[in-house]
Amino acid sequence: MSTEPYIAIVNGAAGGGRCRARFDAALKRIEGRGVEVKTYLTHAVGHATELAREHYARGARRFLSVGGDGTSYEIVNGLFPEAHAGETPTLAMLPLGTGNSFLRDFGIEHEDAALEALARGTTRGVDVVRVTHAGGLLHYINLLTVGFVTRAGDLTNRRFKVLGDRGYLVAAMIEIARLKLASDPILVDEQPYGDARPAAFLTFSNSQYTGGAFHIAPHADPTDGFVDIVRANAMPRLAFTKNLLGAYEGKHVEDPRVEESRARKVEFLEPREQLVMLDGEILPLTLESLEVLPGALQVVA
Repeated sequence: MSTEPYIAIVNGAAGGGRCRARFDAALKRIEGRGVEVKTYLTHAVGHATELAREHYARGARRFLSVGGDGTSYEIVNGLFPEAHAGETPTLAMLPLGTGNSFLRDFGIEHEDAALEALARGTTRGVDVVRVTHAGGLLHYINLLTVGFVTRAGDLTNRRFKVLGDRGYLVAAMIEIARLKLASDPILVDEQPYGDARPAAFLTFSNSQYTGGAFHIAPHADPTDGFVDIVRANAMPRLAFTKNLLGAYEGKHVEDPRVEESRARKVEFLEPREQLVMLDGEILPLTLESLEVLPGALQVVA
């Protein structure tokens, strides 16, 4: 087991501003288990990315994300793309923010379980998904989505984030009332034809959950070298609402109007600027392609 200290990047504003105080208490428990950390607080959006990039360049290879899914997303984007060509980094996560989607795939749903995993130090090689867009590159480990899920996520972040998991459900009900379909033609793994069918949403999931406990891609596996595509095709609002509620248990994919597939690479045939959700972060992007980088990151789980 490595004795290198973890670079703990703490988003004190996460969890409604409670993350900093919670980490101060958790740090005593971490150090009591013989785990050494060096703590750095973030001061603005994007600062976690800068810190991760800086310390990786200095030779650090073990990082601890303290916050929510957005904090981990920033750290991953500080490690990549450099880490893909260099030594594989390790990322541990202490979910003290609003969302904890990624770690649920490994049965870690709360702080105590994350601390146990950190103390054991066991890692799993997980995939990272590289996003090529008109402005450059981004990377994610949870999911990228366009359409309804993004709009509901955007509304959650702007108005209902303080409600936690329930906030997404409230926002989703509002977005159902103004549900619309969009066409984003994609080509999967260089197949001879693209898919341009209008959809309520498209998700490209590396792991199973989003919005905390929303089981959007129940068959995704962050270690299998594939991204899982979930497409919600046209259906009446009542049926869509039923499917949405079923998604908390992953039952929405039982409806034939909701399709699942897998890919190593996805190309967007008609790139257009739109709101995109990446691991809970909402950005205006012009998507060009997605590509899975198998086993590119070691995650403590």
